[in-house]
Amino acid sequence: MKTDPTFWLLARTSGLTAYVLLTLSVLAGLVLKSRPFGKALRAATVADVHRFLAVLGLGAVALHGATLVLDKTVHVSPLALIVPGLVSYRPAWTAVGVLAAELMVVIYASFALRRRIGVKNWRRLHYATFGLFGLATVHGLAAGSDSGAPWAFGLYGGAVGAVVFATGWRALACPAPAHERRPA
Repeated sequence: MKTDPTFWLLARTSGLTAYVLLTLSVLAGLVLKSRPFGKALRAATVADVHRFLAVLGLGAVALHGATLVLDKTVHVSPLALIVPGLVSYRPAWTAVGVLAAELMVVIYASFALRRRIGVKNWRRLHYATFGLFGLATVHGLAAGSDSGAPWAFGLYGGAVGAVVFATGWRALACPAPAHERRPA
């Protein structure tokens, strides 16, 4: 009996889509702070795009999880979507993906809590986005069934390169104010 690959294909595509949206959201956040285009882009518009990309990324992550549960190729329970290590397929690397998804939810929720937790704490939490990006990259490379393909490796390499470049640009263009720097 032949199995229907629809959910497996949707799981793969939604996972890659979530990664691309996360990358674009990270880049938008870096553009928001470093302003590489000067006043050509309004900060409020970039902030809206940043949040919109983040929520689209969360939607893609949710679709990724749902289609993995519905797929019969790898048995993933709904509980395995929130408890790292319950998936038998590449368990360590799928656990990294679960942690990345949970961190993504926490960081996105922090947008709504910014006033309650204070801008300074919100910013500190927001720096965890770099960790989230790293976790998502490791998850995709190590657990993704397409990660061995040249195009997928190029996608991950391009995403990492773009984020590293934009982070370097931000560090050079927008050094922290003196009162925020730690003594050496």
